[in-house]
Amino acid sequence: MKQFWTVLSFELKSFLKNKVFVGMTLAMVLILAAVMFYPRISEALSRGEDEGAAPAGALMLVKNESGMAGVTEAFSAAFSGYEVRETREAEEVIRGQITSGEAECAFVITAPNAFTYYIGNLSMYDMNTEMARGVMQELYRLDAMVRAGISPQTAGEIASVQIESKTESLGKDQTQNYWYTYIMIFALYMVIMFYGQMVATGVAAEKSSRAMEMLVTSAKPLSMMLGKIVASCLAGFVQLAAIFGSAVLFYSVNKEYWGGGSIISSIFGMPPALLAYMLIFFLLGFMLYACMYGAAGSLASKPEDVSVLVMPITMLFVIGFVIVMPNMISGNVDNVLMRVCSFIPFTSSMAMFTRIAMSTVPWYEVAISVALLAAGTGLVGMLAAKIYRMGVLLYGTPPKLGALLKALRKA
Repeated sequence: MKQFWTVLSFELKSFLKNKVFVGMTLAMVLILAAVMFYPRISEALSRGEDEGAAPAGALMLVKNESGMAGVTEAFSAAFSGYEVRETREAEEVIRGQITSGEAECAFVITAPNAFTYYIGNLSMYDMNTEMARGVMQELYRLDAMVRAGISPQTAGEIASVQIESKTESLGKDQTQNYWYTYIMIFALYMVIMFYGQMVATGVAAEKSSRAMEMLVTSAKPLSMMLGKIVASCLAGFVQLAAIFGSAVLFYSVNKEYWGGGSIISSIFGMPPALLAYMLIFFLLGFMLYACMYGAAGSLASKPEDVSVLVMPITMLFVIGFVIVMPNMISGNVDNVLMRVCSFIPFTSSMAMFTRIAMSTVPWYEVAISVALLAAGTGLVGMLAAKIYRMGVLLYGTPPKLGALLKALRKA
């Protein structure tokens, strides 16, 4: 146990002193700070611009040739950011007013169901035509009902009726849970890929420098492997805690400026029970793959061999990721394939967590999945320890699968 703690302490300090590790963490924190503070900065800048701008809105001219009543009033209500003014000038005069900058834009209503929109420079974000189309449709309906003999008051009540509705979810709200489920799955993918490769590369580098021959004389191979894996796991948690912790802090400081958006509030509104499940599946899933990466690294004689040896492990994890992500995006998380993957240790850390977050899963299925994942992690850990113990002093060409299985059987 003393050897394990010595290796763990040394490896963890190496991670925390690594310039790439520190730089990447600081870069992510700075990016999150920029994102979280953007609404506050944007509001401050727009407030400064508003103070120097003219108090009146831009001028919008409306010429009504359709004979419908209430056109100017309807446009004034719909385009509250403009100063809407009725005009009877000819279209040539209206064009000249827009060209000279006297007016920003103009609508010429030529019929109850037709209009022409005049604008100087048409922006790609200009939505005035769509808004005017909605106003005209509403006016057309009212005018048609009045012509059919319905009183203007009754027609207005019919057109403005509000439909009341409410939704009561008896299970999980996928819209609310989608974003933090996506972030967790993506974070698990990135951490396993990054730190798993680092474990395998670190072991191979020690072998290529012959440092392993001195290390195994002072520490047991099992203690060395577990120390490296746990250190990488802790380093990953430290990095994620720094990133997500800073995101929560920055969001709490700027919460009022985000306006209670459903997406951003759902990301930071993860229930404590779901957070506990996330930690369980995250930890077990990481340990499972980290043991496999460590064992693969011990079979490499030089760092250049690592990419070939870890390819099957990487492909196995990528297959699980590719299965889970499309089903999560579509919302169909309880199909047969996802249910099967929920009980396979190599995919359950992503599949079962996704089902827990976005669906209603019986407690016994969760318990079985966790038990199988824990047992699978333990079994893979034992096999990885045997491979590691055999491979740390193995140099030359990596052993073939048959020779490796024979050596494991003897061990």
